[in-house]
Amino acid sequence: MSSTISVREKIGYGLGDTASNIVFQVVINFLLVFYTDVFGISAAAAGTLLLAVRIFDGITDPLVGGIADRTRTRWGRYRPYLLIMALPYAGLAILAFTTPDLSDNGKLVYAYLTYTLLMTVYTAINIPYSALGGVISDDTTERASIQSYRFAMAMVGGALVSAGTLPLVNLLGQGDKAFGYQMAMAVMAAIAALCFFICFWSTRERVPPEPRENLGKNFAADFFNLFRNSQWAVVAAATFFLLVLVAMRGAVTPFYVTYYFQSEDLVSMFVTLPMLAGVAGAVSTNFLTRKICKMRLFNWSMIGVVVTHAALLPLGRDQVYFALVMAMAANFVHMIAIPLLFSMIPDTVDYFASKGHPKKMAMAYSGHLMALKLGLAFGGACAGWLLGYFDYVPNAEQSERTLNGIVLIYAAGPVVCTLITMAIFRRYRLSNDFIASGTSGAPTTAQAKTTAAATSH
Repeated sequence: MSSTISVREKIGYGLGDTASNIVFQVVINFLLVFYTDVFGISAAAAGTLLLAVRIFDGITDPLVGGIADRTRTRWGRYRPYLLIMALPYAGLAILAFTTPDLSDNGKLVYAYLTYTLLMTVYTAINIPYSALGGVISDDTTERASIQSYRFAMAMVGGALVSAGTLPLVNLLGQGDKAFGYQMAMAVMAAIAALCFFICFWSTRERVPPEPRENLGKNFAADFFNLFRNSQWAVVAAATFFLLVLVAMRGAVTPFYVTYYFQSEDLVSMFVTLPMLAGVAGAVSTNFLTRKICKMRLFNWSMIGVVVTHAALLPLGRDQVYFALVMAMAANFVHMIAIPLLFSMIPDTVDYFASKGHPKKMAMAYSGHLMALKLGLAFGGACAGWLLGYFDYVPNAEQSERTLNGIVLIYAAGPVVCTLITMAIFRRYRLSNDFIASGTSGAPTTAQAKTTAAATSH
């Protein structure tokens, strides 16, 4: 089975990540500063909270993946979760940004509880959603195209968040930031739920499921079996370090702009414009993968990420607009790579299937998302811990040591993470030619022809 998927369906599928990214980007870019500067939790405690909850969230991923792979309904395996979980997802997003009047310990308990529940529901909707992208088509080039639309739409969601969050906080809060954050999240959560509903109705599952008897009942065995798939392990490890990069840079962006450049009014611009550049990067992936092997394109994008972040290190405090341009360039090349990683997961499943193993798409994506979330956990925690190490004081003038530390977290951290990613990715071998040869996952004849045509340009 191999067919061209309509642009309408690709956009509909992408709206699912618009919905996911509304909460994802709020958490990445605003949750730490919300906890420290609005809710009144210390930076170190907030960093530990982010780490603990994201580790727990990662642990639940294989369970959700195993359940989703075994789900059978008239709507498919994965689509029903978009319908069932959309409203709980929206409600918990609002609660996570609500600030009840509690003691310091009470605030911490509330933050742990609401953030844990939000991330659990996020897992329950996002893993089936991700697996859905692997069963809309079995063609490797179409999969890359689907994922490029997905991440372009994800960046649209991110742009909505980055452009709209602080203005909505100010507009709806009228000076009360706590109430403003709650109401702003209510607006964005409603948009997210609507996007999930549209995604459900716009997509179809075309790759038939494995027979039930091939799946077994042992979720733990399914999960640990993933690590026997060498190519999946490479993609998961690369994803971990790239998401450490995303979490560190995202969490420290408001601090970088507000304190280093003394330009708090530019925070939204620093998040929004790189998001829009990311849309262009993700869209570019759709076209570039028709001419360039995914492996080669990924490596070139990593070089771009290193160069653009390294260029930020020597900037003076009066070069805020040059920093903005480089941040946009960095996110452009970064978002070329992310759809490639997600499109590689089904390829690794096919590769493993060629060695006699059942295809368990949701489990593969659950493991991949666990690596992603652990990267977020480690990166977000490092941002909080490092801010504490460099003596950050909320709502105060920062010392030279603190300002230099903020720059290092924002610019040097991503360089280190990317270099590690490039070293890991040298072990990946599922190039377009390798897949087209039929060595990896027994692709269909039509798939091989499509891939061969794409690589012959």
